[in-house]
Amino acid sequence: MNTPDTSEIASSAALDSDHGSVRFSFENTYARLPEHFYSRVNPTPVAAPRLIKVNVALARGLGLDPTALASEQGVEILAGNRVAARSEPLALAYAGHQFGYFVPQLGDGRANLLGELMGTDGVRYDIQLKGSGPTPFSRRGDGRAALGPVLREYIVSEAMAALGVPTTRALAAVTTGEQVRREAFFPGAVLTRVAASHLRVGTFQYFAATGDVEAVRILADYAIARHYSAAAESKQPYRALLDGVISRHAHLVAQWMLLGFIHGVMNTDNSSISGETLDYGPCAFMEAYDPQMVFSSIDHQGRYSYGNQPRIDLWNLTRLAETLLPVLEQETGSKEAALASANEALAAFAPQFEASQAAGLRKKLGLLTERDGDLELAQDLLRRMAANRADFTLTFRRLCDAAASADGDDGVRKLFSDPAAYDAWVVGWRRRLEDESDSAETRADVMRRANPAYIPRNHIVEAVIEAAVGQENFQPFEELLEVVSHPYEERPGLERYATPASPDERVLQTFCGT
Repeated sequence: MNTPDTSEIASSAALDSDHGSVRFSFENTYARLPEHFYSRVNPTPVAAPRLIKVNVALARGLGLDPTALASEQGVEILAGNRVAARSEPLALAYAGHQFGYFVPQLGDGRANLLGELMGTDGVRYDIQLKGSGPTPFSRRGDGRAALGPVLREYIVSEAMAALGVPTTRALAAVTTGEQVRREAFFPGAVLTRVAASHLRVGTFQYFAATGDVEAVRILADYAIARHYSAAAESKQPYRALLDGVISRHAHLVAQWMLLGFIHGVMNTDNSSISGETLDYGPCAFMEAYDPQMVFSSIDHQGRYSYGNQPRIDLWNLTRLAETLLPVLEQETGSKEAALASANEALAAFAPQFEASQAAGLRKKLGLLTERDGDLELAQDLLRRMAANRADFTLTFRRLCDAAASADGDDGVRKLFSDPAAYDAWVVGWRRRLEDESDSAETRADVMRRANPAYIPRNHIVEAVIEAAVGQENFQPFEELLEVVSHPYEERPGLERYATPASPDERVLQTFCGT
């Protein structure tokens, strides 16, 4: 999918004259699965829907007319006040481990899967409303979303897409004209989310917990058909499915780590089978580098801290492997062989993660060839950054200038509380760069494509939310979205978006929004 486009919406509307609604060419394969996989429930209408944003490029990539989405009828669909032709709204069933404790039934308590579309890239996508009202899975919740968390997910998911990280996307956001009650009353909103699917580790857990092996097999076959088609040709397709999920997750979490991203709530119900980043609740990007960093207000023990993310992802994947043991037994012939197969698959996570992270760190340091000691060089820099509270994103971005010329060193060393720590490290880095045959400017260009100039810094995201919630001013949202949609293109006049928070601006906690 393309990165967001904030250009003017095209002039022609695509409305279905029979139904008075936007044409969604839905093909709903999940709705053909057994009825106990979901609950059929329509979104709950809201009082006064108003459009905040349509993602023009994404809409076009889905074969949708963005003008039609922005029309009165389109906004009614995006708010849940109107069900589009060929839509079959579903609330999906799933379970999950939340902070290590198993909950046998969670499910979509505030979301409706409207249907599936084939994108212009030939990939099938889910179209889901988030914050669209209560469902049978709401567990006494109101099923709604507040404006702040909707804007946060829109901004961060689109930033992640622009950064090249597999992620769900934001197609649109609307306000509802209603208030939702959390710790106080806030304006309500609905996010239209796009995902390769909403299959989760928790979806498999939901059926495995009741011993419904046939449902696990059906779900596994569906995941193979939708996401891992090559596995269908394997002699052991369920092992191939597990291998595929593990591989995608190893590379996904490596990308998070290379960007200083902290998911914040890595429960198994937020762990995607497709290998996408799913659910942006108390997420954040680090500023001062700290492997133990936690932002989530509900992560009291640091379970989902930055440095713990690879271990937790493997823990989640182990829960997935447990659910697949009965079908692995069917294809291997015994419980012992199934367990050995699952453990063999899981053992591949660490080397794949480490290889992906090491390759990414070399790019971030401008090392275009592989040499012994490269990882140690990178880890030494990270240790010095942690000891000196150096900004993660800005340090690597300024290293691009230092790679082009030693004159750039001063910009990096200023980020360290003790500049001598950088001075001691840079000697070894420059010695290692002498082994590279490419020009200094070529190395710097490669680094600039690996080290973003702009991320959604927490204090700016919070300022954007405050302006929207407190003043109904969405211009800061539009401006930040435009900046983070082109994260590698450094542009004059945008310095404040690349500048770490001052002490009085720092955001120390982020919140789930539910």
